[in-house]
Amino acid sequence: MRQITLGKTGITVPQNAFGALPIQRVDKETAVKLLRRAYEGGMRFFDTARAYSDSEEKVGEAFEGMRDKVYIATKTGAKTPEEFWEHLETSLKNLRTDYVDLYQFHCADQCYRPGDGTGMYECMEEAKRQGKIRHIGITAHKLYIAEEIVRSGLYETLQYPFSYLSSKREEELVENCRKADMGFIAMKGLAGGLINRSDAAMAFMSRFEQVLPIWGIQRETELEEWLGYMKDTPALTEETAAFIEKEKQELTGDFCRGCGYCMPCPAGIMINQCARMSLMLRRAPSSAWLTSEMQAEMKKIEGCLECRQCVEKCPYELNTPELLKKNYEDYKKVLSGEVKVQ
Repeated sequence: MRQITLGKTGITVPQNAFGALPIQRVDKETAVKLLRRAYEGGMRFFDTARAYSDSEEKVGEAFEGMRDKVYIATKTGAKTPEEFWEHLETSLKNLRTDYVDLYQFHCADQCYRPGDGTGMYECMEEAKRQGKIRHIGITAHKLYIAEEIVRSGLYETLQYPFSYLSSKREEELVENCRKADMGFIAMKGLAGGLINRSDAAMAFMSRFEQVLPIWGIQRETELEEWLGYMKDTPALTEETAAFIEKEKQELTGDFCRGCGYCMPCPAGIMINQCARMSLMLRRAPSSAWLTSEMQAEMKKIEGCLECRQCVEKCPYELNTPELLKKNYEDYKKVLSGEVKVQ
């Protein structure tokens, strides 16, 4: 079983980790069962966030009484020191622990630094002095911010979207983290669900010796797939490499990753599904996306307010209203039979 060390933190865990965002969508009994099965199968690193509704509570219940056997990472989206401490205390309570192994600024829109006037980095330092956190990390979605974070040398880990659809510049970001002895946590290894071959995703990720992928899991079948790759890791064969290259060509350009940071929408549009509907229709059986319920969701695009709140909140800086319109036009063509999909 391959081990990954997160840079200077010294945290060393098996090569697949558990992304706990999706367990907010299942009931507590199911979530706890998944988390404990993940531990039994070899996973030791579990990543959650204050923003993931009741995810922290489920992680806390799953690992109560065995805190020293797992590494728990969580995040704060706080913008003020007061909010920082409120978030941290809530997370500790939810997680049923007196410390967090890795505490991260969540979806950071800047590289917090000592003396920058926000007081945020100083909060991290104080929390570490108090023993409430053990390591300081940060997550980002914008490449130029991630690059600044690495150059700063202030953080022990960086969490950033990374998959076989990533650019050469993003691969350079990973390499620069390695050179800086900075742990790299890969989120969105399946590009928000657009990547539908887990073996190819795993084979690509295994090329990077210091990258720890956190796979978003909410179903037992998904979990067993990742656990199966712990010892029997897929190799990057010629066939897999050719498949990945074809995927890159198909998915080049602007597309919605389905992260949901743009929501809620004032017009009630399910942006994280509707803005990538064209791709989903072509990459999965279309029947699931052509139900009367989904047709009603897509029709809501007609009521877009053009408020552009989604643009301001999109971590990938997409022109979301334009994406919604393009996807809706394509969707109507599929419904009418003008365009055929599987």
